[in-house]
Amino acid sequence: MLYRNFKDKKISLLSMGTMRLPTKDGKINEEETALMIDEALSGGVNYFDTAWGYHGGESETVTGKILNRYPRDSFYIATKFPGYDLNNMGKVEEIFEKQLEKTGMEYFDFYLVHNVCELNIDEYLNPAHKTKEYLIKQKENGRIKHLGFSVHGTTETMLRFLEEYGEYMEFCQIQLNWVDYEFQKAYEKIEILRERGIPVWVMEPLRGGKLSKDNAVFDGLKGKYPDFSPVKWSYRFLKSIDEVVTVLSGASSIEQMRENIRLFSENDPLSAEEREELLSLGRRLTAGIPCTACKYCVKDCPMGINIPEIIEMFNEFSFTGGGFLAPMRLKSIPEEKRPSACISCGKCKELCPQCIDIPSVMAEFTEKVGK
Repeated sequence: MLYRNFKDKKISLLSMGTMRLPTKDGKINEEETALMIDEALSGGVNYFDTAWGYHGGESETVTGKILNRYPRDSFYIATKFPGYDLNNMGKVEEIFEKQLEKTGMEYFDFYLVHNVCELNIDEYLNPAHKTKEYLIKQKENGRIKHLGFSVHGTTETMLRFLEEYGEYMEFCQIQLNWVDYEFQKAYEKIEILRERGIPVWVMEPLRGGKLSKDNAVFDGLKGKYPDFSPVKWSYRFLKSIDEVVTVLSGASSIEQMRENIRLFSENDPLSAEEREELLSLGRRLTAGIPCTACKYCVKDCPMGINIPEIIEMFNEFSFTGGGFLAPMRLKSIPEEKRPSACISCGKCKELCPQCIDIPSVMAEFTEKVGK
C-alpha cells in the first residue's frame, strides 16, 4: 500500500468510502461489509470515511460496529456534519453527540463540514447556528483530531467558506478525477488549497463508476497503450497530483476492494504525455455548449440571467445525465434568474461570439430539469 504524509500521520493513499456498501434486502450487508473492512485493513488501508446520511443513516452505525473490533490505533475514521440538509443547521451539537454514539467512538480522527455548496453556504456562515464555534471546541477538547471540509460548490463558494473557516481547516475533500480536473475546475481549487497549505482528499475518483466502464470512449488510448485500463489510469492520474493525500473509493464488493488495494500498491503515476492524453479525452467528452464565459450576452439580458453560469450547469447536467450537482446549483438561484425566466428575446444570441442559440439552450434546460 502506498502512503502519504499528513502532519504526524501516514495515511493510506487508498481510503475506504462507505456510501456504496453491499446491501441485502434493502439493508447494509454487514457480513460482506465486515469482510471488505477486514480485507482493507489487512491490505494496508487505514482510513475509513462515513457520513450521517449514507445508507439512510446506517453507514455510521455499521462502519463503527465493525471497526470497533480492531485496536483503536489501527485505523482512522472520518465522518461529517450534514449541512447539505438545511434542517440540520443549528443542530451541530445534537448530531455530533449522536454520531459518537452511533459509531461507538470516543473521538473522530477526521471530521468534515459536509458538502459546502451554493445551497448552504449562507447557513454555514450564519453565526446563529454556532457550527464553526462548536466544531472548534470539539477539536480543542480532543473529540475531533483533525477538522476539514468537503466542497461540491463552485470555486467562488469555496473561497467564501475559507474566508470564515480557513484558519481552522486542515484538509479539504473535493470531487477530483481526470474529467472534473478541468470540467469542474478542480485545478482551481487545488491551486487555492496549495496556496493555503491545505492538502487534498479525493472523492468521486471514478465519478460514481462512470469512468470505470471499458467502452469505445477509450479505443484510442487502448490502441496506443496496450496495457490501458480505465480504472488503473484513473487512479494513476490521481497519483500524479502531489497535493493528494488520500483517495476515497466506494467499493461495493470484496473483489473491488482487492483490485483497488492491488492498484494502490503500485507507484506508477502518469507520465506528462499520458496525463495530457487523458485530459484531452476529458475535454472531448465534456465539450458541450462551447461557451467561453465572455459575458457579452449578460449585459443586455432584460431578465438579468447569468447566462454563462446557466450554460455551465447545462453542460454538467447533459454530461452527467442529470446527476445532482447541476440541479443543486440551480435551486440556489432565484426563480426569476433561472433558465425558465428566459423570454427568448434573442438579444443574447445576437451578441454571442460563438453563435450559440442561447434561447434554445435555456428552453431545453428548462424542459430537461422539468422532466
